[in-house]
Amino acid sequence: MIEFHLNGRPQRVQADAHLSVLELLREQLLLTGTKEGCASGDCGACTVAIGEVTADGELRYHSANACIMPAHQLQGRHLVTVEGLADGEQLHPCQAAMVECHGSQCGFCTPGIVMSLFTLHEEQRLRPSPLTPERLEAALGGNLCRCTGYRPIRDAALAMNEMPGHQPRWLDNSSELAEQLAVNVGEDLKNEDDTTFHQPHTLDQLVTLRSRYPDARLVAGGTDLWLEQTQHLADFARVIDVTRVDELCHIQPGDDGEGRQGWWVGAAVTYANLEPLLEREYPTFAHLLHRLGSAQVRNRGTLGGNVANASPIGDTPPVLLALDARLRLTGPSGSREIAAADFFHAYKQTELAADECLEAIFIPARQFEGKAERQLKVWKLSKRREDDISAVLGAFSWRLDDGCLRDVRLAFGGMAGIPARAAGAEAALEGHAPNAEAFAAARKALAGDFSPMSDVRGSAEYRSHSAAALLERLRLLIASQSATTSHPASATTSEEVMLHAYAH
Repeated sequence: MIEFHLNGRPQRVQADAHLSVLELLREQLLLTGTKEGCASGDCGACTVAIGEVTADGELRYHSANACIMPAHQLQGRHLVTVEGLADGEQLHPCQAAMVECHGSQCGFCTPGIVMSLFTLHEEQRLRPSPLTPERLEAALGGNLCRCTGYRPIRDAALAMNEMPGHQPRWLDNSSELAEQLAVNVGEDLKNEDDTTFHQPHTLDQLVTLRSRYPDARLVAGGTDLWLEQTQHLADFARVIDVTRVDELCHIQPGDDGEGRQGWWVGAAVTYANLEPLLEREYPTFAHLLHRLGSAQVRNRGTLGGNVANASPIGDTPPVLLALDARLRLTGPSGSREIAAADFFHAYKQTELAADECLEAIFIPARQFEGKAERQLKVWKLSKRREDDISAVLGAFSWRLDDGCLRDVRLAFGGMAGIPARAAGAEAALEGHAPNAEAFAAARKALAGDFSPMSDVRGSAEYRSHSAAALLERLRLLIASQSATTSHPASATTSEEVMLHAYAH
């Protein structure tokens, strides 16, 4: 049973463990304004807004793909669909702007675009700030318009804040609605025999459930797991949702037990909530998140899910390997910490025991006492700029001390059955000046580090050639940085050698 609010009204519905929000809306609640396009979280036609109560009691909305969001995650939330914005002929400002700017053509994608604009409008209403091209791209990058109507849609986004329009009654009563949603609902440990979808609220409860149901599927954002349901029609017998586990939802400063300072990122922290930390500490990593998926995906997907999923082409694991990240695993016997490099065993096989779960990921700080600052560079090769799976991803970390490379970490995704470091290439660079000779040796060693496979995203030859090219790009980058440091006047002619539209 799920209890939530829909367009300001309380709802109580029965749902199977594998049901998505989109199926709940269209098939059980008969609200068909939300459309199904790709059923994989790519097109944005099914975009809805999810309202959650923050720690300070404020009701905040984010966009989400209804097709890959488990319906049970609506528990205690406010679901807003396109039907909930207007009152007859009175349109919400984002809808009025779409009409005024002729932003809708065939109309199939329009409901999802309107909902993305609604969440942007709410963000602007509560926290006004300039609508830069980057913000517009981030907000609308997950909505495809096959009629190529992007210019008028962009015009609508820029015009909606000045557009008169109707504000839904439930939006005027946000405080009252937040109080209703804040009621603690969802703990089902007392009636676990009556449900197949569990939402523990503490780590102890999660461990208990994991031990009791080792075959249950764990879900956080659902951005990968729910594709099994939409694309392969999987019927999940039992699901454990980790998004309500308080210990998994925070970022805590601390150390890794080996003297390194940094941050422990809870496994259920979303990319969107992780982004401010990365923008400050590792901007390259933050930029990768925008290549990883749309705003709808970043609002729901989690770093912990990307790691535990153990895909060889997952975007974040190579970066964590390059940063010497550590992982905290928790089970009935307590917690244990391991290096990220020791987590991945073979294709989709990890260090996690059947009764364990991933609790947190340690990301070290750039600066360690007595050492030069860590540098990080990440390059992703994919057919599309945004929202695409990588063919090859290279993540490189190093320190430059007295003109020599130290603590070199070269990690790749897409080159093996697991994300892995190139040990031979690292050894060829460690302790050497970043010159052409050293990198030539590294590229030669790289050929022996991996035996990539061929698949639909690229042949083995393409992957080997691309990985070697990324090492050469790294050499050019370091040379460019050194030239800029030595001759500041030449900075404008020593820019990074790359196309910023495809890498950063």
